[in-house]
Amino acid sequence: MKAPHLLASTLFAAAATLLTPSPSRADEAAFLTGIRQLTFEGKRAGEGYFSADGKKMIFQSEREADNPFYQIYLMDLETGDQRRVSPGFGKTTCAWIYPDDNRILFASTHLDPEAKAKQDAEFKERQSNRVRKYSWDYDEHFDLFSYSLSDNKLTQLTSSVGYDAEGAVSPDGRQIVFASNRAAYEGQLSASDAERLKIDKQYFMDIYVMNADGTNARRLTDVPGYDGGPFFSADGSRICWRRFDEKGMTAEIHTMKTDGSDQRQITKVGAMSWAPYFHPSGDYLIFTNNVNGFANFELYIVDALGKHDPVRITGTDGFDGLPVFSPDGKKLSWTSGRTANSNSQIFIADWNDAAARKTLGLDKPSTGAVAEKGTAPKPGTVEPPPGAPDLSTTSAEITPADMKQHITYLASDALQGRLTGTPGEKLATEYMASVFQQLGLVPFGDDNTYYSNFEFTAGVALGEGNKMELTSASQKMHLTSDQDWRPLSFSQTGDIAASEIVFAGYGIETPDNWTDSNGKKLEPYSSYFHLDVKDKWVLVLRYLPENLSQDRRNELLRFTSLRHKALTARQKGARGIIVASGPNSKVVEQLVPLTFDASLASSGIAAVSVTDATADRILAAAEIGKTLVQLQSDLDKGDPIQGIPLGKLKLSAHIAIAQEKKKGRNVLAVLCKGTEPDFHTAPIIIGAHIDHLGTNGGSSSRAKGGDVHKIHHGADDNASGSAGVLEIAQWLVDMKKQGKLDQKRDILFAAWSGEELGLLGSTHFCESLAKMIKGDPNAKLTGMLAAVLNMDMIGRFNKNLVLQGVGSSSWWPREIEQRNAPLGIPITTQNDAHLATDSTTFYTRGIPTLNAFTGAHEDYHMPSDTADKINYEKAAQVAKFMGLVTRSLSTTFDAPDYIAMEAPKNQGTRTGLRVYLGTIPDYAQGDIKGVKLSGVSPVGPAAKAGVKAGDIITKLGDKDIQNIYDYTYVMGEMKIGKETTIIVQREGKPVELKIVPGSRD
Repeated sequence: MKAPHLLASTLFAAAATLLTPSPSRADEAAFLTGIRQLTFEGKRAGEGYFSADGKKMIFQSEREADNPFYQIYLMDLETGDQRRVSPGFGKTTCAWIYPDDNRILFASTHLDPEAKAKQDAEFKERQSNRVRKYSWDYDEHFDLFSYSLSDNKLTQLTSSVGYDAEGAVSPDGRQIVFASNRAAYEGQLSASDAERLKIDKQYFMDIYVMNADGTNARRLTDVPGYDGGPFFSADGSRICWRRFDEKGMTAEIHTMKTDGSDQRQITKVGAMSWAPYFHPSGDYLIFTNNVNGFANFELYIVDALGKHDPVRITGTDGFDGLPVFSPDGKKLSWTSGRTANSNSQIFIADWNDAAARKTLGLDKPSTGAVAEKGTAPKPGTVEPPPGAPDLSTTSAEITPADMKQHITYLASDALQGRLTGTPGEKLATEYMASVFQQLGLVPFGDDNTYYSNFEFTAGVALGEGNKMELTSASQKMHLTSDQDWRPLSFSQTGDIAASEIVFAGYGIETPDNWTDSNGKKLEPYSSYFHLDVKDKWVLVLRYLPENLSQDRRNELLRFTSLRHKALTARQKGARGIIVASGPNSKVVEQLVPLTFDASLASSGIAAVSVTDATADRILAAAEIGKTLVQLQSDLDKGDPIQGIPLGKLKLSAHIAIAQEKKKGRNVLAVLCKGTEPDFHTAPIIIGAHIDHLGTNGGSSSRAKGGDVHKIHHGADDNASGSAGVLEIAQWLVDMKKQGKLDQKRDILFAAWSGEELGLLGSTHFCESLAKMIKGDPNAKLTGMLAAVLNMDMIGRFNKNLVLQGVGSSSWWPREIEQRNAPLGIPITTQNDAHLATDSTTFYTRGIPTLNAFTGAHEDYHMPSDTADKINYEKAAQVAKFMGLVTRSLSTTFDAPDYIAMEAPKNQGTRTGLRVYLGTIPDYAQGDIKGVKLSGVSPVGPAAKAGVKAGDIITKLGDKDIQNIYDYTYVMGEMKIGKETTIIVQREGKPVELKIVPGSRD
């Protein structure tokens, strides 16, 4: 890290033969382009290190008027904003940004009682104008500190006597590697070593590693002479450092495993080689060397095994040293004296990885961090499913005939509607994988296959041991499950103690100060007036009063869902809710079907439905003198009636609900720019969802009656988009074979599954990628993917192609204009990127997206969405357009910028909500208590309050939130502009925030 203490004055001319010939100044441009000075202020600056996402840089600079020594500064590389993070007095050095992007590691002497005196002495020395050689003094008061950006808290990590500095944090944030000579101060030195310590403290330096909190420090090296300047490799498996000989006259580059084993010397130059840094691929290192002359420090690269002679990179006059790569490997930053006044400042340039590899004899391309899924994988054998069309009959061009071949198979009866987790989905994904394999695409799924598997809950059913018993003073009745009663899918499970029962009409309660969307005060309604329900069962009717006016029905409608009625009962302290349909409702099925809904979370109380006959048995046993039809008829007049306690009658139950788990799978394949996946340069994704509604469309089907149970073929939704992905892949593969595709980035082709069930497949991919790269499944993916192109329903072209998400990047308008010029498709654009399709999964994670859509139609989510209704001519044109955009993005190092947009406030207003918070629930959250967020609108009330993606909302105001339904209902009671509290679970701990609801209108 730090410039070495130069004791030698000898020349290293003899060693020059060990290096490749020094390049001329012009050769520097082979590796570095766009060189520019990054820092300008102060006497000098240096040691700039990137944050994990490459958006910030921490560096040291002498720029404080009252302190001549280095202090630590953080620069936002996107805005240029800077802030000092060190105390401002004493000496500081060698900073690092933790992977969490919230903490800074650096070494400082600000706790030294003589810190101020040393500053004054240094000022006087500099004012004397005496010429002196720069050297580093290894002040024994240096200790390591962690600084929190969120609360400005400074935490001391080391306190041993001796120089503790030159620290770096491991990629997973768990360890810190640093250099220290603490051992010289802890033990008994020989007389000669004691004298040497007075004049040569660097001689006693060694490499240590400790936990991120400063505990458990372990010594990794123990060799006479300086060991220092350590860094982790990007995958965290190795450490590089520099080692001086005992005389301090030469230094070489070494690497070792993080436990100190497998120590290897990489260079054998015989000069001063120092400041090594791994390329993110781990394939080579860059370092500083002065073999070209004692004071002429230049940058060199060497392969990670030291098999190739080092290669010189820089050739400009002046000091060049302390190089570091950006996390994506596309840029190099270093400290250089090539300034107008020859003072050292930080420079940055674009890095040519291909040139570096070529000159080092590294033929294979960079794998990058993402390619840990498999290096140089060989496609496994994927047999096309029976009856699948033969790819050999298709053209390399994107044609209507080829689109028809793909869609006809995917939407055939044989695939049974491709519902995720069914044999039909398996056949569809096998077909996609077999085509990708025949095209020669590299698999990017699990275990070097084309499939990326994920588990999900597919449904619910009665569990074992359901029972219910009704007890009065004179009798005991056993009720039969699935005949007299049935649990509701969101019921609490387990044993429910015998409890009293009360009748609460329709179970509806509106807020006190209740208004419509225009602010008009509405008449309240309460089924709980003067009714004590604490720790009791509440018997309610299923719907709402039958004889209300349509306006009144519309007013009460959002309070009538069974989820809401259960929430109301729970908030009043009820132990359980019993739902009867009522004779006046004339239902086809007396018991509420046990169906899977979007949330698996329990409502927090027992919830069951009973037949009208069972309800009458309960009322008769209570001896209240009224039947269910009489009570319902009274209520149906429109006015609530006072609730009725049902005597000493008690009900007990054991409720068991089983969840049916299934597996779905995405299909992932890469057209590599080299020979294997190289996500070092962010790839482009072109995808579509492969799944549909199966043979039972469920709640998503628009079919009526018996048609619900027919095959939902999904020819347009979304066999058309999947066919487009296959056609684009075949076209681009052929272009590459012809030498017409000069790829600068990989292209990932994706067939997402589980889209119809809640974007399950694309969410699984994003969570896996974020966890692998950043250690956090909820992390943003900005910079990891260049853009995501999606095709959802491109087969029923009418008047226009609709391109959605255009507002996600300023790149899109120009791109659309250029790629449509040869096609002339009528296009309508929509800015919003918050869509009910897989592209939204990526947009909310910070990736620009573009979605192709040809419009809804009467066959949407119906069995009648069949292959014979597709407009193949236009579908092929849409696929060609998206293929042209994919090609364009893959052939440039430039990438679309990302523009954060607020979600349209009119989304989700089917419940009549006016309140807007700007949260994006994760509808695939599974059985989690609360509401997990996949994202927040960057400019909405939630973001302003500090709510983040991955948070789980557990309380809103004074109301507990157990599921998405609770959340929606409680939002309906909030007041626009009135501050309230929101409690979220974040990393397992509750966080209370203040939020001011906005308006959708």
